[in-house]
Amino acid sequence: MNRTGQYARQTQETNVTVTIGLDGSGAADVDTGIGMLDHMLRQLSTHGLFDLDVKATGDLEVDSHHTVEDVAICLGRALDAALGDKAGITRMGSAIVPLDEALALVAVDLSGRGAAAVDVPLTGYRLGTLQTEMIAHFLDTFAIQGNLTLHVRLLAGENDHHKAEAVFKALARALSQAVQLDPRRRESVPSSKGSLE
Repeated sequence: MNRTGQYARQTQETNVTVTIGLDGSGAADVDTGIGMLDHMLRQLSTHGLFDLDVKATGDLEVDSHHTVEDVAICLGRALDAALGDKAGITRMGSAIVPLDEALALVAVDLSGRGAAAVDVPLTGYRLGTLQTEMIAHFLDTFAIQGNLTLHVRLLAGENDHHKAEAVFKALARALSQAVQLDPRRRESVPSSKGSLE
């Protein structure tokens, strides 16, 4: 089974292409023009063992908003495409991940219903060239466009970089669990409704 999804989006503000392989080795080729976003996406790839290719150009002379948002849109839709009808998947996953003094909890349900509850208080205005408010916006957009339910809680932390990185590592681990194929399910969809559309 080759569970790979791709999505491209071109507007007057951005040009983004994302490809994700769910059964990969953690190989990442990421270039968004935003160093901190690239770093977070590499964490997602490495710790989720997803093969991830992200290419984005955008109006960074304005700010990071359009590029971050459109990368999240494309990543969510690429993930949804890679999952297909979701037959055989575990569906839900969760992780609590530390990074030094920071501790993040993430729970994911590949439910077919896009929703997010994100509580990640960051104190600074920027991480590199990435506005810190865009971390929560990325997660919210990714969940809605990926048709998944996402809960994110920052349980502890002082340093904004550590807090953000703990969140993305926890997201990686939770997603990795949720997309795993459960051999007991064979080809059945993990829903009492019989569908996760």
